Amino acid sequence: MAIQQKLSLMIPGPTPVPEKVLEALGRHPIGHRSKDFQDLVEITTKNLKWLHQTENDVLTITGSGTSAMEAGIISTLSKGDKVICGENGKFGQRWVKVAEEFGLEIIKIDAEWGTPLDPESFRAVLEKDYKKEIKAVILTHSETSTGVINDLKTISSHIRNHKKALSIIDCVTSIGACNVPVDEWELDIVASGSQKGYMIPPGLSFVSMSKKAWKASEDSNLPKFYLNLKSYKKSLSNNSNPYTPAVNLVFALDEALKMMQDEGLDSIFKRHEKHKLAVSAAAKTLNLKLFADEKHLSPSVTAIKIEDIDAEKFRKTIKNKYDILLAGGQDHLKGKIFRIGHLGYVNDRDIISVIAAIGNTLVEQDKVSTEQVGEALKIALFHLKVS
Repeated sequence: MAIQQKLSLMIPGPTPVPEKVLEALGRHPIGHRSKDFQDLVEITTKNLKWLHQTENDVLTITGSGTSAMEAGIISTLSKGDKVICGENGKFGQRWVKVAEEFGLEIIKIDAEWGTPLDPESFRAVLEKDYKKEIKAVILTHSETSTGVINDLKTISSHIRNHKKALSIIDCVTSIGACNVPVDEWELDIVASGSQKGYMIPPGLSFVSMSKKAWKASEDSNLPKFYLNLKSYKKSLSNNSNPYTPAVNLVFALDEALKMMQDEGLDSIFKRHEKHKLAVSAAAKTLNLKLFADEKHLSPSVTAIKIEDIDAEKFRKTIKNKYDILLAGGQDHLKGKIFRIGHLGYVNDRDIISVIAAIGNTLVEQDKVSTEQVGEALKIALFHLKVS
């Protein structure tokens, strides 16, 4: 039997898991109604609020990031409500589908995949809403499918100026990777997932809820049960959960949040920024084209457009030869792009390794020279040295 090699996850989720977090997952479970678990919920909730830079409620759901987004939508809106949905990738597209499923009236603001949403388009639509009929603006901050980060700071300012509309934001690959000051930007509903910047396995999602969002929840009539956030808020007042939570994932969350606090928010954001710059600069040196608008590159994932080579075969070669897993393109982008995840528990060595693997594979396919690979590594090291 062949020895299984170490698979390096360089995808936008699940992301690598630190040893301390893995050890926490292996602990013996405790009762989810016990005092010990209540104490754990109390400290993780406090640290989640630190990570979100908020005094708002931050609720924990056993479910994926999609469950958090759906919970935010169905807990605050009603059938027939008018909403704006931003769509410039797979996940923006998903929120349009969710809104359609629940009978919401959608004003879609879109952009070509690989380009950011235009904040001015949001401003124009919101300012024309004299009757204040728009109840929410739903969008993705870091669009994982294309490697684009949208200008949430500016868009959120236009939402605030509207006064009535809620902001419902998918921050699944931006929380824990870049600055998302929830209170400063007055974000109403922010959703995220455990298998991204949180550095723990899939299974938990998180929802930050503002006072404005809770007020809107009083009039919501969309069907809900497990994802009714009022139930989570009520339970959280007793440091509990309305349903059986993933106890061992909460152990893991506790350890991961402590690690993040030890590193510090600014250091976390700088680390992700330098990794983004190292990967994007090296890719260009290897004659690869960035799929996303270069001024709006996500700190979490870099999408690479690869020509004259099938991106799926390229990914397979790197996985088989170097035990590095890259992400593929989604929908119409399958076979046309590959994506390099660099969020969460990723260090400089991981960045150097993936650049070397990509470079060496291109050399073997006569696409670049060994000298170009050396230059790519050199420019990557330049960015990695930035403190």
